[in-house]
Amino acid sequence: MKKKTMTAEEMETLFDEGDMRYLEYFDMENAVRLGDEQEKVTLSLPGWMASSIDDEARRLGITRQAVIKTWLDEKLQDVSA
Repeated sequence: MKKKTMTAEEMETLFDEGDMRYLEYFDMENAVRLGDEQEKVTLSLPGWMASSIDDEARRLGITRQAVIKTWLDEKLQDVSA
């Protein structure tokens, strides 16, 4: 029969050893990443800027939204470093 609880020390030991059995103690079906909720933002850009973003999106084979998200993420990583 499976144990119902695990101490933090037991979990850390399994984690450090690369033993994934500690995941049995988590409800992965209902797990949520905090701060990962989507928020809609409306952004007005000059035409030349939107066109440049679209060119880059075509070059990369991704959407305009993906280009903007990638660039914002890179900038935010730079300023928080």
